[in-house]
Amino acid sequence: MESGIKRNFLFISRWGESLDIAYATLLEGNLVKMFIEDKPSKEIGFGFVTKVKDWKKHKDWADIIIFDYTGYGKICQQLRASGKIVFGGSEYTDQLELDRNFGHDELQKHKVKIIPSKEFQNFQSAITYIEKHPDSYVIKPCGEIQELKQLLFVGNDDEGKDVIRVLKAYEKSWGNNFGNFQLQRKVKGVEISVSAFFNGKEFIKPVNITFEHKKLFPKELGVSTGEMGSSMFWSKESPIFKSTLQKFESTLAKKDFRGHIDINCIVNGHGIFPLEFTSRFGFPQIFIQRAGIHEPIGNMLYKIANGENFTINVKKGFQIGVFMVVPPFPFDDKKTFELFSKDSVVIFKKEVKEGIHPMHLKNINGEWLITGNTGIALLVTGTGITMRDAQKTMYGRVSNIIVNNSYYRTDIGDRWFDESDKLMSWGLL
Repeated sequence: MESGIKRNFLFISRWGESLDIAYATLLEGNLVKMFIEDKPSKEIGFGFVTKVKDWKKHKDWADIIIFDYTGYGKICQQLRASGKIVFGGSEYTDQLELDRNFGHDELQKHKVKIIPSKEFQNFQSAITYIEKHPDSYVIKPCGEIQELKQLLFVGNDDEGKDVIRVLKAYEKSWGNNFGNFQLQRKVKGVEISVSAFFNGKEFIKPVNITFEHKKLFPKELGVSTGEMGSSMFWSKESPIFKSTLQKFESTLAKKDFRGHIDINCIVNGHGIFPLEFTSRFGFPQIFIQRAGIHEPIGNMLYKIANGENFTINVKKGFQIGVFMVVPPFPFDDKKTFELFSKDSVVIFKKEVKEGIHPMHLKNINGEWLITGNTGIALLVTGTGITMRDAQKTMYGRVSNIIVNNSYYRTDIGDRWFDESDKLMSWGLL
């Protein structure tokens, strides 16, 4: 099938995160319907794409069904078994992401080096463990609670005293509702993600190399957010890909996975240490990837879900993206959201929308208004042959936008200048 063919796309979204991709697919000339599961996020996308209340009533209409989150693996498999073309997970890839211990066991099974970690059911046993084995640690919640990104804590103290303090604080505020969590020994180095699309049989090249910026403020200050922005580039080959994801190719083929999978690692002079899987679109990763892909995104997702083998036509150089957010981001506070941010208008000084990706927005008579409840307004992207070019383009676009009370990181991409030298010297670029 060639592009130029109109197809029916059904997007099934957990929190409305895939609006940008759905909207782009519509602008490419396809028909699009979107379902959002989370109630407070229901308004997202209104006025951009057709919204539906019950996706199951539209599955026969769809030429392709796209799931944007983990946890739908079983449904994806059932739909595929019934003959539908589905972009999304499988039960296996869901488990890779959601069950950290399973993910670690699978890495070991596939002969990938991992950082030792230990799971705990309660805070006291973890505190006792650190007192017996002083070191710097990372606290990683398991299961559903890992959605609350600010609970992930990276210790800096060599004896683990800061981690003990945080565990005591969590015990006060969460009690027994925290669930299981892991303590992982902290490894120093460069944090880097490698990801690729998988068509049910093999990985589609090129692979993507991403550097995330998770802290709220520039220079890595403040609380951890899910993400404030990322920089990336596409690569035909990658030693990091070879020693991690590549080893899962035959397993993913057995599980008939058709989607996107990412593994983030800490790398240093001693090796590559995988941390965890994301077996779905990364957010904002997918939007920044789209900025670097030359073909229509809808068409590309269709080909992957349909099991076709091809090479993704990508831009040379770097792609970069920054979130523009409003209160209460990254916190959960209905009152603040309603006071400062609900229905705030996104204003463009010049009517240029290139590199502007709508996030938690609705479109009322052509005005873009903030909705949902988390306060993520836009993702703004830039591309360029050098990282500096990409940064300049992106921040130029940001300066064309007025969103009342908005804030964003001013240093996305700066990590690259220091870290590329290290990666080069370790032979990992």
